[in-house]
Amino acid sequence: MYEFIRGTIAEINPASIVIEAAGIGYFVNISLNTYSKLNGKKEGKLLLHHVVREDAHILYGFSDKSERDLFRNLISVNGVGPSTAIIMLSSLNPDELVAAVTTDNVAVLKGVKGIGVKTAQRIIIDLKDKLGKLSESGQISLSADNTIRNEALSALVMLGFVKRDAEKTVTKILQEQPESTVESVIKQALKRL
Repeated sequence: MYEFIRGTIAEINPASIVIEAAGIGYFVNISLNTYSKLNGKKEGKLLLHHVVREDAHILYGFSDKSERDLFRNLISVNGVGPSTAIIMLSSLNPDELVAAVTTDNVAVLKGVKGIGVKTAQRIIIDLKDKLGKLSESGQISLSADNTIRNEALSALVMLGFVKRDAEKTVTKILQEQPESTVESVIKQALKRL
């Protein structure tokens, strides 16, 4: 129903924001990722997802389209509601979440408050193909690491390595050494594969 809101940031905390637009203060639930992008700013724009329940109309806001798309994918999974999806996006940045799903990393998803083994497995089963296509098409490229990750992954696949194994290795290398260059990631991956 609502696409976005732009206005003056009247109040902000790690879980929510109040944006004043046209004299009205809108209370919007946000993730920690969105908070870090808007904290300290006087004005902001949020892409919205509107949830209508019997007892409330709730707005969820996101700093960019890829995070909102990821949120919408998460709430499409049976057993994952908007609050759980926001907790997931606050616990893991979008790149980490996509990497966990596409590499079948149940342990990372299970580490999020409120996510058990069965829910983590259901998220992976339901979203692996969708998120794999999104990350390949480059729609979820939110950081330099994702570019480095994709370039290193492409190089390893062209060298003949299985994509799934290469993804796991590259993700692990980038988690251990986030400042790595494409060349160093490829060299390390070649040693580990």
